[in-house]
Amino acid sequence: MTAVRPPVPPFTEATARAKVQAAEDAWNTRDPERVALAYTEDSVWRNRDRFLTGRAEIRAFLAEKWARELDYRLRKELWAYTGNRISVRFEYEWHDADGQWWRSHGNEQWEFDDDGLMRRREASINDIPIEEDERRLTEHA
Repeated sequence: MTAVRPPVPPFTEATARAKVQAAEDAWNTRDPERVALAYTEDSVWRNRDRFLTGRAEIRAFLAEKWARELDYRLRKELWAYTGNRISVRFEYEWHDADGQWWRSHGNEQWEFDDDGLMRRREASINDIPIEEDERRLTEHA
């Protein structure tokens, strides 16, 4: 039996905003197990130039991502919604093992099943190097 992950489609502005906030909160835990539960077992992703299918691949991808993107901090913003789809813009900051800080800007399109699990995610992301004192996304921001 599939778990229901409220809010479920069709989305209103309020439920779309709640879905976006829940995603932001989950991703900021940097816990691949927790984050992967928001996706269907056969979820299809495009993340930059990577194509993934299923929770196991998503979980592995996220573990690799957060091992590389240190002190990751994310903000998401609702861009648009309709029926079972939500579009967001986001930015996140992180540093690599050499101490170089980065700000990553992107857009995502999400499609959900009737139980509120994401079955499709398309993400386009660009990275720019920043200095640590240029960070905008901190625990206190």
